Amino acid sequence: MTSLGTLGVAVIGTGRMGADHVRRIDEVISGARVAAVVDIDAARAKHLADGIEGCTAYTDPAAAMDDPAVDALLIASPGPAHEATLLDAFARDLPVLCEKPLTPDAASALRVLEAERALGHRRVQVGFMRRYDAGYRSLKSLLDQGAYGRPLMLHNKHRNADTPPGFTNAMMINDSVVHEIDVTRWLLDDEITAVRVLRPTPTGNAPEGLGDPQLILFETAGGRVVDTELFVNCGFGYQVSCEAVCEGGTARIGDDHGVFSNTAGRWGGAIPPGFVERFEEAYDRQVQRWVHATLRGEVEGPSCWDGYAAAAVCEAGVRAQATGERVAVDLVERPALYR
Repeated sequence: MTSLGTLGVAVIGTGRMGADHVRRIDEVISGARVAAVVDIDAARAKHLADGIEGCTAYTDPAAAMDDPAVDALLIASPGPAHEATLLDAFARDLPVLCEKPLTPDAASALRVLEAERALGHRRVQVGFMRRYDAGYRSLKSLLDQGAYGRPLMLHNKHRNADTPPGFTNAMMINDSVVHEIDVTRWLLDDEITAVRVLRPTPTGNAPEGLGDPQLILFETAGGRVVDTELFVNCGFGYQVSCEAVCEGGTARIGDDHGVFSNTAGRWGGAIPPGFVERFEEAYDRQVQRWVHATLRGEVEGPSCWDGYAAAAVCEAGVRAQATGERVAVDLVERPALYR
């Protein structure tokens, strides 16, 4: 760490998420500064770096890691590039906040997990930001306290106004439902063991070939059943909710956000346009908590095991989506480092 106790962070990847994290570290949170930015687009990296005092632009992640001003990494590059960057970070024993996915498939995620395990200590926090959302954190606390008895089922909704060009059926699982996969495992403290995907008549608003909406069903090792309504071309905004059905009651989050108004013969509230707006505070809290933990020499939050388990469930989900069959999730035994 720096002598002033400020964490020098290299942000790897400066697309939409990376640029937002650069802004977040530079303007919003405390205890850290952007020491370097990395992007294969040299001009984009330089443009960002030029606006931040003491920040250096790179096109090679390894070069940024070797910068003496860099104490930690925030990886926001495309998923296929994560494994190589993570292995380079392990070679230098650098702390990392890695945006999801840890890697795009279970085999590569397992290689990363094994490489971290070889260090003998955790270095990676995976960016499943919903764990830092106030609503989800309240629901987790209720479930952990047993306020309504044992949880039996979860009902999730995940709706988005529209999808970008090139959005595929596999991305419905890998880029969207992956969040429900993680919060299911976290809220219930239970592994997902099987997946089914039901595909009703698609909306006319979906691009040709995209099966939207879909209903995804999870089974867990503890016998819970979880459903997720996924509707990514709903047309009206971004909505996420989760209801826990327990032995002695139910608890639901995500029904309202912001001001509820009555005016000009109408009543209601606003629907966020996208995930960045909906989870802005969660992203802020996630990065702030990572910085504080790193300055203490600690690692908290979602681990490489969580990233690997999510990748394995996604793979089962994509197979279930393609075949219409129930597909079991194949997980290795959980290493002691992640228990």
